[in-house]
This record gives sequence, structure tokens and C-alpha cells, in this order.
Amino acid sequence: MKYSMLILSLLLILACKKGEVKSMDNNGITDTLVKPVDTVIKPADTIPVDTVIVKPTDPNMGKQLNYLALGDSYTIGESVERYENFPNQLANELTKKGLIITPPIIVARTGWTTSELQSGIKDSGAPGHKFDIVTLLIGVNNQYRGESKDVYRKEFKELLQIAINFTKDKKSHVFVVSIPDWGVTPYGLNSGRDPEIIAKEIDAFNAINKEETLAAGLNYTDITPASRLALSDKTLVAKDGLHPSGKMYAGWATSMAPAVWENLK
Repeated sequence: MKYSMLILSLLLILACKKGEVKSMDNNGITDTLVKPVDTVIKPADTIPVDTVIVKPTDPNMGKQLNYLALGDSYTIGESVERYENFPNQLANELTKKGLIITPPIIVARTGWTTSELQSGIKDSGAPGHKFDIVTLLIGVNNQYRGESKDVYRKEFKELLQIAINFTKDKKSHVFVVSIPDWGVTPYGLNSGRDPEIIAKEIDAFNAINKEETLAAGLNYTDITPASRLALSDKTLVAKDGLHPSGKMYAGWATSMAPAVWENLK
């Protein structure tokens, strides 16, 4: 009986001490009751992520682009301020789109024909350089002097190749502009020449330069119809009564800029 009571007492003592662990404090050993802790597993916070569509980087952004303009008085901007000529206004339009265009280098002179432009290019020192943009507008003086259309075609094709060479053979960087109709200007109307004949001749020369430009795979901008608006809008004519005003050149630049921008990407 004694042994039974002893065993029972031991079992009760062990039961009371179950679930207790020993821990150390500054006063020695104490009994610390370990209580069960509920662990709540919360779902991970969902952070919304914006979907970003990465657009192709324009390789020309932040890069200085060189521009060469080839031609005659229409390229120089005879009788208007330099900043008003079409090369400078075109450069300004491209700058608005984020491109960095160095001041255009202009190889042109009033009165030049295709052959004279060829000689002018050789004498300019430009052939030793490469350009990101090249524009070409030439032919009005061939028409004015009554020169051969066959000769014009031959020399114009040669000028196209020269322009291509300037761009490291990047045809998409060459931009040809049609010949404007000077017959509708006050000078043309008082020149003693028939405006209708002038218009037909201009159209014939333009047919040649357009055909050769497209055959070479180059860009072509037809500004001739817009130039004929000068017949009723004298603000499109410079103070000399013959050449385009800055306003007309602005229209040319606006017409050309999208094609230049697109092909520089």
C-alpha cells in the first residue's frame, strides 16, 4: 500500500511539471511556462506592377547630325534671311522633334545649273566628309537657259550618286526636292515669257528628276504645286519678286520634315 501511494504521488508530480521548461535569469533557475502561440499565415501582399512597354530607342537621339544642302538660289534662300531658307527651317523642324542638327552646310549658288553644282561640290572640299542628311534641289537654271533635258537627266543622275556617296551609301538619308514654278511670281509674269510655257517646262524637268530619284530608291518631295500658290498669295514671294519668301520655305520644311524624321530612325 505504501508503495502504491508513493508511485501515485510521483505520477501526480510528473503530471504537474509536464509542459514546463527551464530558463535562466539573474536569480538562478526559474520555471517558465511555455504557452502555445497561434501562427497566422497571412497571404503575401500583392504589389501592383505597372506594365511598361519599352519603345525602340532612336539611335539618333542625343547624337549630332550633320546636314548638307546642295542646290542653287532656292537652297541658299536668295533675298531672305539665312535662318529663313529651307535648309535652316528644315533643321529647326527636326530639332523640334528632339534631334540635334548642326548648322547646315550649304553648297549652292544663285544661277547654278547641274553642271555648275557638280563643279561647285568639287571645289567646296565637301567630298571628304560624310553627312547624316543630304538634300538636293537643282534644275531651274537648266530650264531658264533652255538647256537640254537629256543633259539634265545625265547630270542629275550623277548628282544623285554624289549625294548618296555623301551619306555613306545610306539612300534613305538623301532627300530630293522638286523645282518650284517661278513663272507665277511677279518677276515671271513680267519677264515677257509665257507663264504656261514656263509651267510646262518646269513640269518636264520635274518629271525627269522625279523619275530618276524614285528609280534610285530615294525620297522625293514635290513642292511645285505649293509654289504655284504664289500667283494669288504674294506673301509667298520674297522682296525681289522672284524667289520664295521665308513663309514659303517654312511650308517646304514642314512638308519634308516627316519623311526625314521617319528615315532617320
